[in-house]
Amino acid sequence: MNDLNLGLKSSEYPSHNKLKENHMIAKGKNASELFPAVVKNVASKNIEIKKLVYVYLVRYAEEQQDLALLSISTFQRALKDPNQLIRASALRVLSSIRVPIIVPIMMLAIKEASADLSPYVRKNAAHAIQKLYSLDPEQKEMLIEVIEKLLKDKSTLVAGSVVMAFEEVCPDRIDLIHKNYRKLCNLLVDVEEWGQVVIIHMLTRYARTQFVSPWKEDDGLEDNEKNFYESDDEQKEKTDQKKKPYAMDPDHRLLIRNTKPLLQSRNAAVVMAVAQLYWHISPKSEVGIISKSLVRLLRSNREVQYIVLQNIATMSIQRKGMFEPYLKSFYVRSTDPTMIKILKLEILTNLANEANISTLLREFQTYVKSQDKQFAAATIQTIGRCATNISEVTDTCLSGLVCLLSNRDEIVVAESVVVIKKLLQMQPAQHGEIIKHMAKLLDSITVPVARASILWLIGENCERVPKIAPDVLRKMAKSFTNEDDLVKLQILNLGAKLYLTNSKQTKLLTQYILNLGKYDQNYDIRDRTRFIRQLIVPNEKSGALSKYAKKIFLAQKPAPLLESPFKDRDHFQLGTLSHTLNTKAIGYLELSNWPEVAPDPSVRNVEVIELAKWTYSSDLPYKGFNVDILKFIIHSDSEDEEKENEKSKTSDSSSTDSSSVEESSSDSESESESESESESKKNNHIHKFIFVCFSNVQQVNTPVFVPVKTHVLLHRMSGRGLAAHYFFPRQPCIFGDKMVSIQITLNNTTDRKIENIHIEGKKLPMGMQMHVFNPIESLEPEGSITVSMGIDFCDSTQTASFQLCTKDDCFNVNIQPPVGELLLPVAMSEKDFKKEQGMLTGMNETSTVIIAAPQNFTPSVILQKVVNIANVGVVPSGQDNIYRFAAKTVHSGSLMLVTVELKEGSTAQLIINTERTVIGSVLLRELKPVLSQG
Repeated sequence: MNDLNLGLKSSEYPSHNKLKENHMIAKGKNASELFPAVVKNVASKNIEIKKLVYVYLVRYAEEQQDLALLSISTFQRALKDPNQLIRASALRVLSSIRVPIIVPIMMLAIKEASADLSPYVRKNAAHAIQKLYSLDPEQKEMLIEVIEKLLKDKSTLVAGSVVMAFEEVCPDRIDLIHKNYRKLCNLLVDVEEWGQVVIIHMLTRYARTQFVSPWKEDDGLEDNEKNFYESDDEQKEKTDQKKKPYAMDPDHRLLIRNTKPLLQSRNAAVVMAVAQLYWHISPKSEVGIISKSLVRLLRSNREVQYIVLQNIATMSIQRKGMFEPYLKSFYVRSTDPTMIKILKLEILTNLANEANISTLLREFQTYVKSQDKQFAAATIQTIGRCATNISEVTDTCLSGLVCLLSNRDEIVVAESVVVIKKLLQMQPAQHGEIIKHMAKLLDSITVPVARASILWLIGENCERVPKIAPDVLRKMAKSFTNEDDLVKLQILNLGAKLYLTNSKQTKLLTQYILNLGKYDQNYDIRDRTRFIRQLIVPNEKSGALSKYAKKIFLAQKPAPLLESPFKDRDHFQLGTLSHTLNTKAIGYLELSNWPEVAPDPSVRNVEVIELAKWTYSSDLPYKGFNVDILKFIIHSDSEDEEKENEKSKTSDSSSTDSSSVEESSSDSESESESESESESKKNNHIHKFIFVCFSNVQQVNTPVFVPVKTHVLLHRMSGRGLAAHYFFPRQPCIFGDKMVSIQITLNNTTDRKIENIHIEGKKLPMGMQMHVFNPIESLEPEGSITVSMGIDFCDSTQTASFQLCTKDDCFNVNIQPPVGELLLPVAMSEKDFKKEQGMLTGMNETSTVIIAAPQNFTPSVILQKVVNIANVGVVPSGQDNIYRFAAKTVHSGSLMLVTVELKEGSTAQLIINTERTVIGSVLLRELKPVLSQG
């Protein structure tokens, strides 16, 4: 004990304590006997010692519950420690002591930690929720309140953990997600990797309950579906409703768009999570984007390959086109383990078609010669499935399998026999020679399944081989007692069929076999023998079935279906344990069916700024203004009036308490006017302030469309293997209200690790600012990562120049924003649009005439082209020939109003109203050629 005295004072030999404790636990040794000595150090002032003790307690608190309870008061004090690591560690240890008596203490600690200033502590509070729920499920309602609070947290550090707690405690409470849905979608790219996996799976389930299916559009009713009592008008109305085109919910599109960059993640689980999300909730035309990312994961270790290949096998059954371009990626390598080989075979079979089958069959010929017998047998089954699915190669495959019957390997021959038997069931009349050839193999084949298959084939086709079948029965009668049970049963069946079709030659032989079977050791064989004897050998006790014996034994058998074992596995959510095992695992949450009618989308709307109650603004129609600013203006105006009346009064209105100012202003005004007049004046101040200063304040809306186009930041040749592309996600930047959000995807195209990727050497025009991403320690070979950054372009298209650096090199790069990406979409009514447009005339208005073909001026075309160029919101219009769009500039918040008015013939007028006339002119030049194109 002296050598491992962890009970020393923290100031004595701290490194000694640290090493001993780390070594014993890390090596898997039982250090529980040191618990009393270690727990003494829980009150240590040394942070390093305290953290190590907490690690030790997390490991052994459940085993030494009584001793751990003695230190609870210390943990409670530690929850107030100035160091966030200590607070978090204390909560982690406290939640690891699984003793019901301290549940109230744990509950209180979690509630307090959920409001902690440190996101790291709040993250640990989310982890503790799951532990407490497993200890005492009765705390569910109180824990749900904490989860609801933490779901509102804006920190990316907390998001993944609280969603995990939500999934464990109350996955059915979808209502808790509504208000946080858009926030989770927008934060997703910056959440840590395992948090991304949890959030994506949760949002997949959410999407299946809140949005309508994007997979099909009803084509209207068929004629035979018309209700007899419906009039033609009612039927027409019903048909029109059915033919209503599908329009994707913007929130549905938001989720699909924001998860797309994560397909480049270096974490295989994240890529798989995004892939299953696309598979389960995206339109079928967009699912193909995941195939390249999944194929990339096949370069990973065998465990990852196994899971990915299982999911690809399921997908490839329904949508072959997704993976056909990557056919060679599924060719089997000699170094692949058997489980990987068989999965690749499965995928190759699913992808086989008339165009590629000849190539695949040549590949299969190589596989059959493999030393891996299980793999060779699986290849033969694959050839059989290809022959079944593609009629053009059925005869070719059958001939190849017959050639394999002369193979030296018994397993290959046996598997070939089984597959040939299934193929011959489909065309039995055309292959009498093959059956004769297989009958001759009975002397050399010893595998029971193969022998039984040959006997079954001969029995089914005994009338087509009348000379061979009786001789086969004779040989089998000799070896009956030495055959496998499976073979004996088929010998009995063969004897019965020959007795019914060729009784003259086989009557005595069949009775001899029945006598042997009567005394067999296996009761199944004895039962089968008695059944056959009563059915085919006539006697006084024969039942009514005897006359139907021939129909029973020689009935037409349905051809077998050679199907993929992954055919019906897609009802499990891809990427889950249940899908891997093909059975429902504990805790599996099923995906719901799409709703017929989408639930109310307004439940996801969130007020950015809530208007506080204030007597002076109770009857105002304006929403979202800062009440403190309004009070400040009222206060200032009141003081201005007082200064005119009482020149001696001077004070700073912004630092005066609002309540005292209201009181003093009302006292001064009461001398000259009534209370009603005073109230009227105050309301006039408010209206005046709103009109002058806040007339342009509007609510930022969700982007209508986000172009998928990426821009080259650094080419792989210039970057010595490091490639970078950037993309504008059209979302408010999380780094600053005046910044444009930018996502950069970094790719390592070399075969070596690239270290310390960071940004330095910024050369920005005056006024511009940049928030860079955190340095990336390393990027693995062929690896990829997406990071976010923000740039304040000051409402200009000036270039932001900086250096993208690695450990060894620095590269000069530039980002120049398209003018349309300097905007944020604004929600606005037609009335407000016209009002604002009336205030932005003269010098604030630019316009041009557009000439284009009439088909280019349809609503859908105009909408598509405008929102593709500029991040603007669509304004409802009551006029068929006028299309309106509204946005505001990111930096200054200036309104940008775009109008497209169709004239007679093939002309239109494009009008832009804005205070930022330079941006307006550039946007006009960008839009004109696009709208003019045919």
